Amino acid sequence: MRTIAMEHRNSALRSAPRDARSIVSDLLAMADIRIDGARPWDIRVHRPEFFQRLLGHGSLGLGESYMDGDWDVDQLDEFFHRIFRARLDSHVKSPRLLLPWLMARLSNRQSRRRAWRVGEVHYDLGNDFHRAMLGPSMTYSCGYWRHAETLEEAQSAKLDLICRKLCLQPGMRLLDVGCGWGALMDHAASHHGAHCTGITISRNQAEYIANHCTHPHVQVELRDYRDLAGQYDRIASVGMFEHVGRKNHRAFMRVMQRCLGEHGVFLLHTIGRNRHGATTDPWIDRYIFPNGELPCLDDIASAIDGLFVAEDVHNIGADYDRTLMAWHRNFERAWPAFAQAMGEGFHRMWRYYLLSCAGAFRARDLQVWQWTLTKHGMPGGCGRVT
Repeated sequence: MRTIAMEHRNSALRSAPRDARSIVSDLLAMADIRIDGARPWDIRVHRPEFFQRLLGHGSLGLGESYMDGDWDVDQLDEFFHRIFRARLDSHVKSPRLLLPWLMARLSNRQSRRRAWRVGEVHYDLGNDFHRAMLGPSMTYSCGYWRHAETLEEAQSAKLDLICRKLCLQPGMRLLDVGCGWGALMDHAASHHGAHCTGITISRNQAEYIANHCTHPHVQVELRDYRDLAGQYDRIASVGMFEHVGRKNHRAFMRVMQRCLGEHGVFLLHTIGRNRHGATTDPWIDRYIFPNGELPCLDDIASAIDGLFVAEDVHNIGADYDRTLMAWHRNFERAWPAFAQAMGEGFHRMWRYYLLSCAGAFRARDLQVWQWTLTKHGMPGGCGRVT
């Protein structure tokens, strides 16, 4: 029966439009990827529709066809490492993606009303699920692996690095904008004596902090950054700026400038892209982070112009590859506990998300920057710690 099934599959693939198959084969060859090859990063095509879906819909078609089981590869992370190193995205331009691109340019996809969407779709999947993937600290951002051997060591080192860059002192008021599940606030309060306030647009995150963080100097509010008031000695925003959007970058920085004390320090930790004008990956936008938009260096520089002094810019993007691979191992190990409730489609979607991103960071197509900012410049400087 297996032989008959294989012959049927091969016959169907041979019947696919020769032009589409040939074009895809030539494209993948540019990244040293073969169709039905024997190497771990070679692609196995199960359905002939894959070729037209890829050419017609670009990265969206690639991701959706993987979710549907049209193709597989043994090492998805290494497949994407080669895809991004070869810049294959620049060779597949689908006219069907023009409308989403225009909408992103003409409308404010990260408006006050739309800002809550990513919390509902992504961060509110379930605290048990995120804990299984992220580990006990529930830290959902790039770890710092310089001296670390485990994920928890890398995340603890990252939190400590941020606190040292902020020059946190006991009794200082720290605002955490986009506080996640409260890891930075817990660390800052427990190890540096800070009084911490966090804001989030995720109800699950707010409930988790309220129920699990018992430190008396940690509090959380369900709030959009545009509604912030008051002043703080220190501000940190870790992995949240990716949801702000280019149309709101300047407004975001004005709020941070207003809320930071005259002698304060603001640390911005964000994923970023290398090229100005690049668009959000349509698959990531539809299935993982709706309305997200990665900044480039120029976007951030323009947003802080006249508002902040850039004391330091530190790139730790190479460390995200290792972080994502650790999350993927945790996810696969924990999957049996979630399989029945979430289904195989979600399994393939989440694997694709984690490993495609790992490949992008491995290829250095994406970066992670930590900007240390002050209002007027700090005598002697700050932020240059390792």
